[in-house]
Amino acid sequence: MTILATIIVLGVLIFVHELGHFGAAKLVGIEVQRFSIGLGPKVFGFTMGETEYVLSAIPLGGYVKMGGMDDEVMERVEGGGPETPRVPSERDFDRKPIWARTLVISAGVIMNMLFAFGVYAFVAAQWGIPSNASTRIGQVDAAGLPAGAEILATAEPGSRVVRIGDQAVQDWNGLVNGLLEATPGPLTVELVEPVRIIEVVVPDEQAGRLALAQSVLPWVESGVGFVLPGSPAEDGGLEVGDRITSVAGTPVQSWYDLVGEVEARPAERVEFELVREGRQLMRAVIVGAEEERRGETSVVVGKIGIQGPNPPLTFTEASFGEAIVRGYDDTVFYTGLILGFLRDLVTGGVSPRSVGSIVTIGEASGQAAEAGFDVFLRFMALFSINLAVLNLLPIPVLDGGHLVFLGIEAVRGGRALSVEQRLRWSNVGFVLLVGIMLWALSNDFLRLLGL
Repeated sequence: MTILATIIVLGVLIFVHELGHFGAAKLVGIEVQRFSIGLGPKVFGFTMGETEYVLSAIPLGGYVKMGGMDDEVMERVEGGGPETPRVPSERDFDRKPIWARTLVISAGVIMNMLFAFGVYAFVAAQWGIPSNASTRIGQVDAAGLPAGAEILATAEPGSRVVRIGDQAVQDWNGLVNGLLEATPGPLTVELVEPVRIIEVVVPDEQAGRLALAQSVLPWVESGVGFVLPGSPAEDGGLEVGDRITSVAGTPVQSWYDLVGEVEARPAERVEFELVREGRQLMRAVIVGAEEERRGETSVVVGKIGIQGPNPPLTFTEASFGEAIVRGYDDTVFYTGLILGFLRDLVTGGVSPRSVGSIVTIGEASGQAAEAGFDVFLRFMALFSINLAVLNLLPIPVLDGGHLVFLGIEAVRGGRALSVEQRLRWSNVGFVLLVGIMLWALSNDFLRLLGL
């Protein structure tokens, strides 16, 4: 399942990306000599018209070779080097105006984003809009609450919201929408378990209402929904489906309790009490230690390599228009999430050990496939956005690097960098890219070895 899911994810998304370059090149009249899925030696291929369509040996990329596009580095890597000198043509890539070349280079990223948008919209239309079926409060971020809503931080974890203002709340989406769409001014929030009524002041501005809604976090059980291969949790014998009841003798009820106890014990041997298939068990885990940036300071926190269980979901039928809006919202949200991760990676907010390679992609693909077709499709959409964002990094040999070259040409009034200069920078970019790949691969192997 894992191997098949990985092949499908990589194959489809690489095809979508390269199809964008191919279609844009044809649109602006550029000669396309080769359309390759995969890198390296050719395994299978055929020629139709002017283009050779190829399946190559290494399924980790793709290539659209265009006439007159001087990119010797990628041609060597991708098995597409020129066999004989060619006569320059008006259909060459380098003969086209900057806007046309920019469109061609950007088209792969655009296609990946459109693919993600289409998948998110399709999933919403086909299965409905998912929402956490529970309205139990897991945690309230007191620091994020706007003025006038501070009392909400006193809501007891585990209590359930049943009404906001005069509207009954059925699921988590209803809770969030009730806070976002409330009329500015006093608003009552009715809870049960225990019974309590809290009155908050809803801000006038949309940003304040958004902060209010985002400060209330849903309940997540103190269990195991995913175990990272090679992680301390796997080495210690934790398994998906375990419900953890205490950490180092301290009872935990929610995921937030569990995270807090683990983060407070970096590099310690910690005993976890848990329930597995009705049996009470004890497992000892050597907690990992990672440095994270919290505000202006860096702190060392404990990590064991698990994710919390998925909450029970309810689905609301979506109209065509609602599905389109949902597709757009999900695409924007996950793009921001990936950009935020990259920012934190550069600034030290997350550990460099968080970066994974094909091993992590394979594990995630397999687990997504086992979770159901809708989950697998959403994972493909997320990975498509990830592929788009990474391709826009300003590294020569990536799309972002080519766009930088075109930007320099535009600033210089149409004078492009010489072929030698582009080749020199492409060599630098290639070395950098290989270094990033080796770094990510080494992270995965270290995890598998439990280091």
